[in-house]
Amino acid sequence: MGSEKHFRVCNLCEAMCGLQVEHDGGQVTRIVSDRDDPFSRSSICPKGANLHLLHEDPDRLKNPVKRTDEGWQEISWQAAFDEIEAGIKKVRGQYGNNAVSLYLGNPVIHNLGLMALLGHFRKSLDTQNVFSATSMDQLPHHFAAYFMFGHSYRIPVPDIDNTDFMIIMGANPIASNGSIMTSAGIRQRLTAINKRGGKIVLIDPRRTETTKAATEHHFIHPGTDVYLLAAMVHIIMRDGLVKPGRLAAHITGMKKLDGLADAFKPTRVASITGIGAKTIEDMTHDFCAQPRAVIYGRMGLSTQPHGGLCQWLINVINILTGHFDTPGGMMFPKPAIDIVGRKRGHIAHGRWHSRVRNLPEFDGELPVSVLSEEMNTPGAGQIRALVTMCGNPVLSAPHGKSLEPALENIDFMVSIDNYINETTRHANIILPTPSGLEIAHYDLILNTIAVRNNAKFSQPLFPPDESRLADWQILKELTVRLAEKPPGWLFRLTTPERLVNLGLMFGPYGRLSSPKRWFSGLSLKKVKESVHGIDLGPLAPNVPEAVMTADRKINIADDRFCVRLKEITGNMQKAVPSKDTFALIGRRHLRTNNSWMHNIEKLMAGQNLCTAMIHKNDAARLDITDGETVRVSSNLGEISIPAEVTDAIMEGVVSIPHGFGHHRPGTRLSVAQKHAGVSVNDITDPAAIDPLTGNAAFSGQQVKISRKAQR
Repeated sequence: MGSEKHFRVCNLCEAMCGLQVEHDGGQVTRIVSDRDDPFSRSSICPKGANLHLLHEDPDRLKNPVKRTDEGWQEISWQAAFDEIEAGIKKVRGQYGNNAVSLYLGNPVIHNLGLMALLGHFRKSLDTQNVFSATSMDQLPHHFAAYFMFGHSYRIPVPDIDNTDFMIIMGANPIASNGSIMTSAGIRQRLTAINKRGGKIVLIDPRRTETTKAATEHHFIHPGTDVYLLAAMVHIIMRDGLVKPGRLAAHITGMKKLDGLADAFKPTRVASITGIGAKTIEDMTHDFCAQPRAVIYGRMGLSTQPHGGLCQWLINVINILTGHFDTPGGMMFPKPAIDIVGRKRGHIAHGRWHSRVRNLPEFDGELPVSVLSEEMNTPGAGQIRALVTMCGNPVLSAPHGKSLEPALENIDFMVSIDNYINETTRHANIILPTPSGLEIAHYDLILNTIAVRNNAKFSQPLFPPDESRLADWQILKELTVRLAEKPPGWLFRLTTPERLVNLGLMFGPYGRLSSPKRWFSGLSLKKVKESVHGIDLGPLAPNVPEAVMTADRKINIADDRFCVRLKEITGNMQKAVPSKDTFALIGRRHLRTNNSWMHNIEKLMAGQNLCTAMIHKNDAARLDITDGETVRVSSNLGEISIPAEVTDAIMEGVVSIPHGFGHHRPGTRLSVAQKHAGVSVNDITDPAAIDPLTGNAAFSGQQVKISRKAQR
C-alpha cells in the first residue's frame, strides 16, 4: 500500500503547529510540518515529529484498569463505570459533595472531547473542591484579565508579527513554542523582528535558548520583576510619557495611578533587581519612543509572590504608552469560536474559600497549593475522594511529595489518564482515552490567545477500536451517572462536533453571525474541507467590543492591585537577595513540556535534562565540579541531582526543571524510569504563593546547595 497523507494540528503544546502525517493506512511512517498551514508556517518541533510514538507507546493504557491486591487488572467499561458511580456516591452520601475533589491537568485544554463535556461533568460533581494546573502556571494572567477586562479568558497577546520592539520577561518562547501567546514558528517570528530592524530585549535570570534571538539580555534576580515594572511605570508617569491614544475614552481609574509608583525609583530598585538604573531608564524611554512596541511576561513572572502584580503592570505599561489594542502592541485575538460569550459583569472570585487556609476561589477553582492540606487535614469537609484528569500533581504540585500519603489513604480515587504514573498509581480505577491520532481536534482555548486568527479542524487519523470509548463519551457517561438531576435530552444529543459547528456558525466569522455571511461564513463543514486551515487575518483593534466589564471600559487600576503594590512598597529592602542561599527557578525543555513525554525514548535521548544549573563562580566557591551530584535542600527536605556548571545563569540562582522524579515504585513508565531524575517539587513550599491570586510561587524560593559527599 502506498503512503497516504493526513493533516492535523499538533495538540501537545500551545503552538498549534500544522502536521503532515504520512502513513500506510495502519501505521505512521513519518511526520513532517504542514507547509500549507497558514498559521504555523512550516514549523515543527521534536514533540510533533514524534506524536505517533505516543500513540504506539506500549505502556499506554487502552482499556480500563482496576487496582487490586494482586495488581492492576483490566476490566470492562461497564464494570469500571459501576465501580466509579458506587465509589463517588458512597463518599458523597457519607460526607457531602465537597468531600469529592477534581484535579485537571494541563493536557485537558489540548483535548476537544474533554473540553466540550468538562463543564457538564464538573456540574455533575457539584463540588467546590476543584483544582487545576492553572494555579501553578498562569493564574495571574487570568486574574489580571478578569479585573481589567471583565473575563478571565479575555487575555491580550503580543502582536509579534508586527512589533518592532519587544521586551520579553521571564519567558523562553523558543523552548515553550510560545506560552499565553500561541505562536507556531516562534523562532521565525522572533527572527523576523530583527530582520526588519527591530529589537528584542530579554530579561531573565538565565540566558535561555531565546537569548539567541534577542538583541540584548539582562539578568534579573528571581522574584523581583515587579520592582522593575513598577520603576518603568514611575518613569512613564514622571517624564510625561503617558499617551494611551484613542484608548483614553475606554479606560477608568487613571487617577488612581497618580503617585502609586513614586517609591520605585530606578536608583532604588537597581540593587534589588540587579539591573542598573541607567539601563532601566534607557529601556523605558526606548520602549515609549517606538510606535510599535510590546512588553510581554510569562512563566517566571506568574510563578512568583508578585505574579498578579506583574501581569497587571505589564498591561498597564502597554496601555499607558499607547501599545495596547494597536498593531505591534498587545492585542485581543478574535477567535472563530469565542468561548467568552456575551455575559458581562459575572462574579468569579471569592465565592467560597478553602477549608484550612481560607484562600478564595477564582473562576470556580481553588489554588493547587492547598490540595495536599485539604486532603491531609482531618475534620468536616476533608477531601476523601479524588478525580484526576490528565494530571500528575505528585510531580507537578508544590511539595507534591505530601500528596502521596493522602492518596494512599483516600477513600476512593479515579483517574482519566493513559498512564499508570506517580499519581494515578494510587487510583482505584483508571479510564484511558484515545491517543492524539485517534481523536478529532479543534483548539477552543488556544485560539483565544493566538497571535493570528485562524481556524483548523483535525479529523481522526486512526479510528479507535470499537471496544473503546472516546474521551467525551467517558465524561458523558460519568455525567449521567453522577448528576443528581438527570441531564435533559439536549445533553444526550451533545457531541464535540455539534458544539464546534454551533460555535463556528454563531461566531464572528460564522454563517449565522450576520445575513451577509449566510453563504460565505464559517461552518464546521467549511473548516473541515480546508484541511490545512483557514487564515482569518492578523490581530486588529478590538476595544471596546472585546471588553467584558459591566461598563465596557478597561479598569486600569482595580483596588486589589493598587493596595497590593502599596503593601510591597514598605518592605522593599527585604527583597534584596540573600548571599547565603540560592534562588530557585524552573526550566523548560523543547522536547518535554509534560511529564508523560518522558516516556518516549526519542524525546529523552541525548544529555541528561534533569540537572541543577548553577553559575561557574558559585560552583568554584562550593568546590563543585560539572556533573557532580549535589544536595539541594529547602525547609521541606532535600534532593540529590547532578550539577550543570555554566555561565549562562545568574550568580546566586539555581535552575531545575519540573516533571521528573520517576523513581517511585508502582508506575508503568518503562522509559521514564530509565531517565528518572528527581522531582524539584519534593522540596518546593506550598505555603509560598502569590497572596493576590493564589498562584504557586515556585520562582525565587530559597534553597541551599552543598556537595553530596567528600571527594
